[in-house]
Amino acid sequence: MVLASRKATVAAAALLALVVLGAMFLWLRDSSLVGVRQVDVTGVTGSQAEEIRGALTDAGRDMTTLHVREDALRDAVQAYPVVRELHADADFPHRLRITVNSYDPIGSMEIGGRSVAIARDGTVLDGTPTKGLTAIAATGSAAGTKITGTEATKLVRLLAAAPASLRSRALRAYKGPNGLAVDLRDGPRVDFGDLAQLDAKWLAATAVLADADSRGASYVDVRLPERPVAGPLPATKEGAQGEPSTSP
Repeated sequence: MVLASRKATVAAAALLALVVLGAMFLWLRDSSLVGVRQVDVTGVTGSQAEEIRGALTDAGRDMTTLHVREDALRDAVQAYPVVRELHADADFPHRLRITVNSYDPIGSMEIGGRSVAIARDGTVLDGTPTKGLTAIAATGSAAGTKITGTEATKLVRLLAAAPASLRSRALRAYKGPNGLAVDLRDGPRVDFGDLAQLDAKWLAATAVLADADSRGASYVDVRLPERPVAGPLPATKEGAQGEPSTSP
């Protein structure tokens, strides 16, 4: 009986200790002693970056390093579709690190009578500024958060494959007389034809545009990337080459 009583006492004491420790942890978990005082946000760029950092910082400072709520952080930036996903890591006792995985807007198009930004995978980034983005000249609509329409999706794929150096110069992507085309800022029209060999076509376009002999051309045709064509060249260059260039 005495042994059984001692075991029961020990068990009760252990249970009480667990209850007390649990209560202490719950108190400490939300205590200002481990409150978040510094929030580091990485992975977000663009015109909305400052607003997104501010929203995440405000939300993060309402947490502690022992009780990080990623759902609350996501709610804080739900007005910014450019935020694709985020992950938070607590650095005890007062720092919170938030890594943002954001969409990369590559163009804008008219949907429902207004201009909206489009990500490289066709995600509609409603509310994201469109200033400076390539205009995608196609009739499209949105099914949920993705654009629909054959021509629109083709043009998005075309821009998504572009090297950053040329995509930043792209003014408009559209379907021209020779198929898919892109007008470049301070440069010619680039004719791609279709989506075949996109990487090779963009590489060919880059090489032609870097060639001083192609300066002044009004178009660059890379439908056959192994044989790119630039023309029509200024009259002085045409004469120097011995024959005029003609538009395809």
